[in-house]
Amino acid sequence: MNWLDRIPLLWLSLIAAWLAVAPVVPEPHLIEKLRMLTQGQLTQPIDIFDLLLHSVPLLLLLVRLIRRHQQARAAKGDHD
Repeated sequence: MNWLDRIPLLWLSLIAAWLAVAPVVPEPHLIEKLRMLTQGQLTQPIDIFDLLLHSVPLLLLLVRLIRRHQQARAAKGDHD
């Protein structure tokens, strides 16, 4: 997971935020695709790809923040 740690947190945050809300009008794709998923309508390959495209940066950001928190706790524990 070192490759994820090398991605600047600012850029990862900006990309995740942008893709989470894009396109803003009429409705963000991520919201639309999650609604389709819960309704059992997410069957077309392009829709599945779209869900992945818009959600993966958010998941990577979440993993990166969790790793950062764990590393900070481990470093703090080493100094106690």
